[in-house]
Amino acid sequence: MRSSSDSSTFKLDQRVHSTNDPRRIGTVKYIGPVEGHPGTWVGVDWDNGEAKHDGSLNGVRYFEARSQLSGSFVRAQNLTAGISFIEALYIRYRDQPTQEDEDEMYVLSASNKRVSVQLVGKEKIQDKLSRLEELTGASLSYLGVSNPGSPNEVRNIVPNLKELDLTGNLLSEWKDVGIICEQLPSLAALNLSNNSMSQEIVGLPLLKSIHILVLNNTGINWTQIEVLKELLPVIEELHLMGNGINAIKTASSSIVHGFDSLRLLNLEENCIAEWNEIVKLSQLRSLEELHLNKNNLNHIFYPDHDTIDKLVGGDESHDQSCIPFQNLRCLLLGGNNIDDLASVDSLNSFPKLIDIRLSENPIADPGRGGIPRFVLVARLAKVEILNGSEVSTRERKESEIRYVRLVMSKLHGNPNEIKQHPRFVELKNFHGIEDERSSVGTTGPQKMASGLLSVTLKSVAPSIGEKPPLTKKLPAATTIGKLKILCETFFKLGSIRPKLFLQEEGSPLPILLDDEMATLMDVGIGNESTVLVDEES
Repeated sequence: MRSSSDSSTFKLDQRVHSTNDPRRIGTVKYIGPVEGHPGTWVGVDWDNGEAKHDGSLNGVRYFEARSQLSGSFVRAQNLTAGISFIEALYIRYRDQPTQEDEDEMYVLSASNKRVSVQLVGKEKIQDKLSRLEELTGASLSYLGVSNPGSPNEVRNIVPNLKELDLTGNLLSEWKDVGIICEQLPSLAALNLSNNSMSQEIVGLPLLKSIHILVLNNTGINWTQIEVLKELLPVIEELHLMGNGINAIKTASSSIVHGFDSLRLLNLEENCIAEWNEIVKLSQLRSLEELHLNKNNLNHIFYPDHDTIDKLVGGDESHDQSCIPFQNLRCLLLGGNNIDDLASVDSLNSFPKLIDIRLSENPIADPGRGGIPRFVLVARLAKVEILNGSEVSTRERKESEIRYVRLVMSKLHGNPNEIKQHPRFVELKNFHGIEDERSSVGTTGPQKMASGLLSVTLKSVAPSIGEKPPLTKKLPAATTIGKLKILCETFFKLGSIRPKLFLQEEGSPLPILLDDEMATLMDVGIGNESTVLVDEES
């Protein structure tokens, strides 16, 4: 790639990358002398935050870096101002593979040695790719693309391009993106992730064929999305991960309108804390998937028309016939701060919601006082995929029965408990579960919790060695502390302290059982459950 040795090549706020590393990208923040060092220097604020200082050196402030160690001074010859779109195409698809490329084509053997990979038909593949006019998909990630090149050059060289990945380049002006797109009439999918795009959207034409647009880590905000919306008449997927978005700010309305074809909206890894911001998206009629993993949400609810009326403040009207989130079938909420059962139960009110992610929230983590998977399955009447795992017919039946029995064990002496379980009566009747018959003895009524459960204990502790699993009949009222003592006896552990985990169907990881006062019923251990016996580290 072309390098630049003259500092006059650069200008403030220009995107550059290190000459030797196209993935080391930054923004020019200073050009000029540095006290105590001869010549002209370029001050760069690096995207990855791995540099030397904050823009000041020896007490002199030259520029403001984003963090204390993201800035450095570089000689101009060690920076590259970028190449054109067409130059990148030639590098990726016309040039012969370099030795570095060949070195990357390997697998590791069982002895951890590199074994070269021979691609059958590699020459034919390269020959096809080198005919750029036939190319329908191109990946030009991290090649230093900074401009579209000469007029009409793109149209003449890759006229049939449908998918284009420009991740991690030096693009920043929307007009340059527009020049590329205007010359690609068939372009349907465009990825601009990790390009620091300008806050001003100017020079961008109507993108009539773009169905998928990926703008992850571009610094875009929702105000800009409102501008882009008018230029994306057929957009179906919009990905906006990692942009620090904390609010859905619309220009003239409190509710987001338009986006008539939008099926998937990805807002993962942003900073949204208030569910009311998400409610602003509730009138998007075509929206089927909403990705909100790794935000700051702590409570969710299903918005009725009164809620939306309050949100718009009575100053504007909304379509009363439009059911909120009417076509939403997938809602990903993993990695937030949701900790209340009301949020979980509200998911039943979404008309078509069947795919839900709640992992890495306090409410779904029994280790943080949350509820186990079987309780989630039972409380969520329509869920078919939970935390990425399919909920089978068998799992649903077993989960609902276990849940009903768990609730029944808690109702004795605490009738108000039923208010916390809106599906209890429905499930109890559906599965034909009868109230347990009480017999009064010296210890009072015999509760269902005293019934026996068949539990398989499986040793996974290295110090214990291989031992066959043990299946034991245990009272449902057995505490975790008591079970640990029993495991010490069953497996002859001696001085080894056991650590117990519940292995649940559909859960990718076993659940730590660390509340020694909780009963088997409390933590969701049911008939034919498997408990893993490990050792304290």
